Amino acid sequence: MSKHSTESDVAFIQALAELLNTNALTELSVKREYGEDDSLEVRVVKQANIVTTSVAASAPVTVAAPAAAHAAAAPVAMEDPAQHPGAVTSPMVGTAYLSAEPGAAAFVTVGATVSEGQTLMIIEAMKTMNHIPAPRAGVVKRILVADGNPVEYGAPLMIVE
Repeated sequence: MSKHSTESDVAFIQALAELLNTNALTELSVKREYGEDDSLEVRVVKQANIVTTSVAASAPVTVAAPAAAHAAAAPVAMEDPAQHPGAVTSPMVGTAYLSAEPGAAAFVTVGATVSEGQTLMIIEAMKTMNHIPAPRAGVVKRILVADGNPVEYGAPLMIVE
């Protein structure tokens, strides 16, 4: 992290975020050197297909489903997977991997029975592979991340009931 806490660093980061959006990029990583012992490393990640809603206590949220060419739109109840009692959330920011290596079988699949402590996936953070264990025994109902996609701290990864 830079010893410089200046407006130019903030402007630089804002420019990177704008560059990310205008060029349809999903991730951008830059290191800015100020001197021998002073630098700024910035990683800007854009998460696609994430829908965040804030709702008053227990009020249902409905959205119109995309209408087919000649079909009427039907309301669909949106649920926040992070609020599900069986949600397994990310303990860190990183990249999620569903298998130990490319081409290998996934640690778990939808419908698989898992035991407490069993590896569900790996999250790579700072070149370290962190195994994510099942917090409880149960059945994998949903996998909410795709292999190789970035995840944020607290993001729901799977539903295990």
